[in-house]
Amino acid sequence: MTQPTLFICQSCRFSEPQSENQPADGVILLEQVRADQAKFSSNIRVQPVSCLWDCGRACVVAFTAPNKPTYLFSSLAIKCASDLIEFARKYTQSKTGNYFLKAVS
Repeated sequence: MTQPTLFICQSCRFSEPQSENQPADGVILLEQVRADQAKFSSNIRVQPVSCLWDCGRACVVAFTAPNKPTYLFSSLAIKCASDLIEFARKYTQSKTGNYFLKAVS
């Protein structure tokens, strides 16, 4: 893998009882990230995955890039797509990939 990649779990759900024709929260987040990615012209690859095995903490994403640490985020709101793209931008621009988030209250 040579390109920075954002993996997004498509099966993530905040609540179990949902109708069959309602998309999972992870699918909604994926669609929003793809829409925002076009606005930001991010060079990060967005890769949907079936599951990231943190099912009790939807929504779950992971960032990875060559020679950089991998970050796993869980319990994300489905409306955080622009924040994920901003993180991706800073992550890919960083030489080491070490990026510490400031707590927002």
